[in-house]
Amino acid sequence: MRDARGSAARPATLLLAALLVLAALSGCDGGRKGQIAERGRSPFTGQFARPAPVLAVKIDNAAQARPHTGLGAADIVYVEQVEGGLSRMLAVFSSRLPATVGPVRSARESDLDLLRQFGRPALAYSGVQSRLRSTVDAAPLYPLPPAEAPRAYFRGTRHPAPHNLYVRPEAALRAAPDASDAPDIGFRFGAAPPGGKPTARQTVRYPSAGFVFTWSATDKRWLVAMDGTPARTTDGGRLGAATVVVQYTRVRPSRFHDVLGSVTPFTETVGSGRAVVLRDGKAYETRWSRPGAGGGTTFTTTDGDRMKFAPGPVWVVFAAR
Repeated sequence: MRDARGSAARPATLLLAALLVLAALSGCDGGRKGQIAERGRSPFTGQFARPAPVLAVKIDNAAQARPHTGLGAADIVYVEQVEGGLSRMLAVFSSRLPATVGPVRSARESDLDLLRQFGRPALAYSGVQSRLRSTVDAAPLYPLPPAEAPRAYFRGTRHPAPHNLYVRPEAALRAAPDASDAPDIGFRFGAAPPGGKPTARQTVRYPSAGFVFTWSATDKRWLVAMDGTPARTTDGGRLGAATVVVQYTRVRPSRFHDVLGSVTPFTETVGSGRAVVLRDGKAYETRWSRPGAGGGTTFTTTDGDRMKFAPGPVWVVFAAR
C-alpha cells in the first residue's frame, strides 16, 4: 500500500523543483550569454536561432567575383576598403549555414581586430601575405585557409581564377570543432526609436567602389547594389538586409601592401565615432563605441539610449570619416 505521506509530499517536491528551475532561468543575473540562450534568439540578428559556432568568411568583391554564392545566408556582412580603393567583405555565419560560400579571398590585418569580439571564431580565407601569417597564427581564432581544411574548398567554373575559390561551411567547421558559439557583440534589437529621417536611399563610396542601399517597403529590407548594379546571389536572389550600419571610422595605411605595391588600408574598429543606422525606411544618427578589441560595439542614439536594430541580417559598412 502506497504511503499517504509520500504521495502527498511528491507533488510538493515536484513543485519546489520546478520553482527552482524557473528561478535559475529567470532570476540570478546569469550574464548576457545566459539571457540570450534563454530567449533563444541570435545575438547577431535578433531572430530565433539555436546557439551555434561562428564562421567568418572573407569574400572577394571584385566585379569578376560576382554574383556571390551563399552571402544571403550571412547573419552579418562587414564591408571594408582594400588596396586600390576597392572593397571586400567579411561575412559572419552562425544561425544558418549555406551549402557553399564564395568566392573566397585573402584576409587582411583589419579582420583580426574585428573578429576579436566573437570569442574564438573560425575564419575561412584563401591565404595571407607571408609577413602577416604569424599575426594570424597568434590571433584568437581558428585560421582555416585551404591548407588547413583542404576538403572544405573547391574551385568553381563560374568565375576565372583567382575569383573561383569556394568553401563548404559545414566542412570548414569540422576543422574547428571548438569554435565559439555566437556571443553578444553589442547589437540590440526591438522596436524603432522615435525620430529618424525618412530615407529611401543611402550611398557609400570608396575611391574605386560604391554601395547603394535602397529601402523596399514590400520586402521590408534594404536592397543592395554594388558599383551601380543590383547585387544578387546564385542561390538566394537579391541581396538585402533588415538593418544597415554606415560606421564612420579612421581608415589609415597599414604596414602591408599588395604585389603591385599598393598600400593595404587598415580600418580601425576599436574606438568611437559617428554612425548612421538604416532601418524601416529611416536613417538614425548614432554614436558607436568599442573601447577594446576584446569587446563588442555599442550603438547609441542622440538621446543616449541603445539603438535598436530591426530583426534580421545586418550589414555594417566601414566608411572613412
